[in-house]
Amino acid sequence: MIPGYEKIVEERILKAQKNGDFDNLEGTGKPIHYEDETGIPEDLRLAYKILKNAGCIPPELETSREIRQTEDLLKCQPDTKEKYRLMKKLNMLLRKRTIEAPAFASVSVMEQYHQSLVDRISKKA
Repeated sequence: MIPGYEKIVEERILKAQKNGDFDNLEGTGKPIHYEDETGIPEDLRLAYKILKNAGCIPPELETSREIRQTEDLLKCQPDTKEKYRLMKKLNMLLRKRTIEAPAFASVSVMEQYHQSLVDRISKKA
């Protein structure tokens, strides 16, 4: 950095704090939500983030979002028939994601994940 630049920045931040410019900002007191990008190759993360901010989500990320929503529904579903339907939908979505992005996940990893999910749900039922 430029010598002295840090001092100027620090002074401006302190001045803004004293003026109350940071009071009542959106999200104050709430945890920061970080996107799970583990399934996205590092060299594509920035491009995917730009597309997402523009409202364009790659198919494999849209499928991942659907998977998370289905898992959430499955967790709180008391009806056995509905659980079975949701499990079938979840299985289909997992297979779809494997087809859409075969480089991101191997079939064995997806099967292990699916089995662990089924085991967790079975324990709660």
